[in-house]
Amino acid sequence: MEARTAIARARLPAVSPRAFAGLAWATLAAMFVVTVTGATVRLTGSGLGCANWPRCGDTFLPPKSFHSLVEFSNRGVGVAVGVVSLLAALGAWRVQGLPRWLFWGAVALPGTILLQGVLGGITVLVDLHPLIVMGHFLVSLLAVALAVAVVLGARTFAVGAPAPAVPARLALLGAALVSILLALVVAGAFVTAAGPHSGSVGIRRFGSFDDAVYVHVRASAVFGIGFLLLLVWLYRLGEAVRPELRLGLGALGLLLAQAAVGETQYRTHLPWWLVLVHVALATAVFAAMTALAWRLVERRTPT
Repeated sequence: MEARTAIARARLPAVSPRAFAGLAWATLAAMFVVTVTGATVRLTGSGLGCANWPRCGDTFLPPKSFHSLVEFSNRGVGVAVGVVSLLAALGAWRVQGLPRWLFWGAVALPGTILLQGVLGGITVLVDLHPLIVMGHFLVSLLAVALAVAVVLGARTFAVGAPAPAVPARLALLGAALVSILLALVVAGAFVTAAGPHSGSVGIRRFGSFDDAVYVHVRASAVFGIGFLLLLVWLYRLGEAVRPELRLGLGALGLLLAQAAVGETQYRTHLPWWLVLVHVALATAVFAAMTALAWRLVERRTPT
């Protein structure tokens, strides 16, 4: 068995740490794209544009209608993302000395795309049940977070680990903020489920829109306070954590843009394209916060 594995590995070219990092970046970008296109399907009411799965109607190509093309295009993007993530997994297999956790993280990336495909099929079969649709989106976010971890792990493996400079309590705050942000995103998903963008014609709304907004706004306040505390703490630590501070300020810019879009979409009765911008920004914020928390934990000082 070991001999066959060695022969199989020998047939593939070796991959340098920097090349693997490039594959990881490409996978992260692809994960972001498929998350946004998936949101587009729901927000344009195209969730049942293809009445069956994995085919779209009775022929290979979808019917020439807007909703069918949107839904089928998202499936095509999913296949492309699966190919990119599979290349990253194969690349991880050919990097000499790659840490075990990083190897298995890269291998898990195409698995998340496969899971997304299965969930996509289930959402069609259950006529876009809101909880399944929300699960579909949240799995996308977790896939983005995993891709961020693989990117940062690949970078560290390629250029070396940064020196410890972050107090353990600050690293803990960063990790806690990611958990709070995830709760905030879940609350936002409930807002969408209760709003006018149910995914297709005739799909019932889920829950109370006003109650969902109430929870979402207050979760935003809790996260905002904790995030500002983190930024102040980073600023006071000085030059040693300037890269992390710059990353935090970038996340702050995304958060301010997201807040402005969120307020505007609420006051303009939730036009679908503006909700899509809000979702894209939320995905970018989640990726940035995951990266920041990872860096803080990676650079924490021994207690």
